[in-house]
Amino acid sequence: MVVPKWLAGAVVVALMICAVLLWRQSAPQVAAMRLSSPAAAQVAEAAASGVAAPLVAPVSDVTPADREAKRFSRYDKDKDGAIIRDEYFASRRKAFAKLDVNHDGKLGFEEYSVKAIAKFDTADVSHDGKLTPAEFATTAVKRKPRTKAVCPPGTPVAAAPEEPAES
Repeated sequence: MVVPKWLAGAVVVALMICAVLLWRQSAPQVAAMRLSSPAAAQVAEAAASGVAAPLVAPVSDVTPADREAKRFSRYDKDKDGAIIRDEYFASRRKAFAKLDVNHDGKLGFEEYSVKAIAKFDTADVSHDGKLTPAEFATTAVKRKPRTKAVCPPGTPVAAAPEEPAES
């Protein structure tokens, strides 16, 4: 018996949809079992019931002391428990060496401001050594647009503090 390819494809798609639905249905309970904090359990319960839960910031297991110990370890190249002057300035020397194009041990203005010079040259479309307002506008820092926070329905929004009226 020959089964049409479209029928076999439809069966595979239906099975995948069923698997996803079963996985999504059991995911909140599994997450609640894995996460022991009360806030995580509350989020999992709310997700299972279909109600929007309050957003909870994740808690890091890394303490500030751990972070500082890791930073210390990165600087302490010989792992002797102390950072000598050469170890401390090693990263600065690498940055300086990248900028010192002619390797004379000095940074000239052109070497120091190579990115700014390239930015000016790119913006100067007319190549006349001057930037028009339109050309200058292209040098502005491109900032990512701020995304608005999306609050779950039914969450009260805090009112902005009122400014005193001027008399």
